[in-house]
Amino acid sequence: MRTSILPAAAFLVPLAAGAVVFAAARLGRRLVQGVVLLASLATAAVGVAMADAVVRGDVLTAWGNELRVDGLSALLVVVIGVVGFLASAYSVRYVDQPDFQKRIGVGRVEHRLSIFYGLLLWFVGTMIWGSVTNNIIMLWVAVEASTLTSGLLVAFYWDKRALEAGYKYLMLLTIGITFALFGCVLVYAAAAATGTLTGAQPLLISEVRGVAGLLPPRTARLAVAFLIIGFGTKAGIAPFHPWLPDAHAEAPTPVSVLLSAVMIKMALYALVRTVGMFLPSWPQISVLAVVLGTFTMLLGIVLALGQDDLKRLFAYSSVSQMGYILAGVGLGTYLGCFGGLFHLVTHAIGKGLLFMCAGALIYATGRRKVSELGGLAAKMPVTGVCFFVGALALSGFPPFSGFWSKLTVYLALAQAGVWWAAVIAVVTSVLTMVALVRPACRVFWAPPAAGVDAPGAVREVPASLWVPMVALAAASLVLGLVPQIVYPFLDQAARVLAVMGR
Repeated sequence: MRTSILPAAAFLVPLAAGAVVFAAARLGRRLVQGVVLLASLATAAVGVAMADAVVRGDVLTAWGNELRVDGLSALLVVVIGVVGFLASAYSVRYVDQPDFQKRIGVGRVEHRLSIFYGLLLWFVGTMIWGSVTNNIIMLWVAVEASTLTSGLLVAFYWDKRALEAGYKYLMLLTIGITFALFGCVLVYAAAAATGTLTGAQPLLISEVRGVAGLLPPRTARLAVAFLIIGFGTKAGIAPFHPWLPDAHAEAPTPVSVLLSAVMIKMALYALVRTVGMFLPSWPQISVLAVVLGTFTMLLGIVLALGQDDLKRLFAYSSVSQMGYILAGVGLGTYLGCFGGLFHLVTHAIGKGLLFMCAGALIYATGRRKVSELGGLAAKMPVTGVCFFVGALALSGFPPFSGFWSKLTVYLALAQAGVWWAAVIAVVTSVLTMVALVRPACRVFWAPPAAGVDAPGAVREVPASLWVPMVALAAASLVLGLVPQIVYPFLDQAARVLAVMGR
């Protein structure tokens, strides 16, 4: 363990920058966007610095062990930081597209943009705070804070569709997260009652983990149930997922990128951090995790197959992909945790890419329904290639990164003897390819459907939109060709969870 300022800087930088953006609303859009990009880049750089320290064997602490960064925490911070920076860069020109400005209202754009960017930075900051805190109650506070900031972003357009989605999002997640609060309080109270921890130790996750087996069985089971319902709701685990399609579809695309690529991962992180403490004493939790994971992956992709709206399609696909992550890490074995966390990374890349592609299509055509699009391959070649890369990667198609992460999850399930789950995972991958590749072919290769007016003059989106897309597509390809470059990092993260599962 090594004391460091980095865990605090990781979330204080975006939170402070968000406050500056709110205060500097009158200084102009370009200055505000410059602050956002600089803060996002600094946040990603802090995450990379912590990852480097963790790979070398360090565990970083701050504020008397209230903040603690091990391999698992560092993985989340890097993913959130990098995706947050790319989403911020993507937003610079996305906010100029007519649909965005029309839904905000003429004459209100400049004022509302400072609110948008301030909330965006606070959203990133609260997610990172939840990833580095070692206090179980502060973990809940950070998760709830990210719910409030993201809820305002989901409803940002402030029209009927956005308000309905935002209301549903805040209502369902607040109810769900309340269960998580009950679970966290139960864990704290039961840990304090053991008499083996003193002072603030019953609040520290790293300390409670050592005495989790001493908690009364009934209390432990009730706490686990509350935590699964609470954090599982925000993670989009079925059957707690109904908020997700509306929120992802109606939020501005840069926000959709963050919701799907990182926010639901941060909620799953909170779930495995807390529930994972009980896995050594209650191996039945592993069975429940695999059942929930396979149910989630299959239900999500079946619902995705019937979608015409691209953003809703990608949202239901996110539900499905979360099932793979849960099934992997829920096993508690080293291979399962490694595969689940690898898929966490590959899904963040692939789904962030696909939502950016959907945003590019909206920017260029003003449309997002598959039935209203067609024949765009020649007009939008970069977007088309990136769309196919994201679709194939999430389908587990070589040579992209999703192939290796899904293969590892398959092998982990087979190694654990749950062959039925491995078969369901493979079948779901085939359905994922159908759900994602079919609309890609229709949008870019097939002519527009009969009776549908083709969009007006369409051309490729500006470089500030396609550069983040190309960066994610390249990352998916590189991790597919040389996946070993992330093995040391994933190894440190997987060992944290695998220790819980012994």
